[in-house]
Amino acid sequence: PLPEEDLTTPDLRKALTPRGHEDADTAVIAVTITLVFLTLLTALVVIGIYLYRNRGTYRTYEQPEPDAAEEPPAKDKEEYFI
Repeated sequence: PLPEEDLTTPDLRKALTPRGHEDADTAVIAVTITLVFLTLLTALVVIGIYLYRNRGTYRTYEQPEPDAAEEPPAKDKEEYFI
């Protein structure tokens, strides 16, 4: 490897970044991923509770209707061709 003072072009020099800056970037990424995960988990729980409470079965306290008297079967409809 060449000594650093021999490298004169800006592309070959090592970029110096403060150490705290990298740690801050990692922390921001970790917090963002955690918040996204918690948001998705909360949404799934809310949807699950909603679907559990609204299963489609309903209790009614009305009296059942009495069976209607059986009607005689309807006559077959006659067709007339002119």
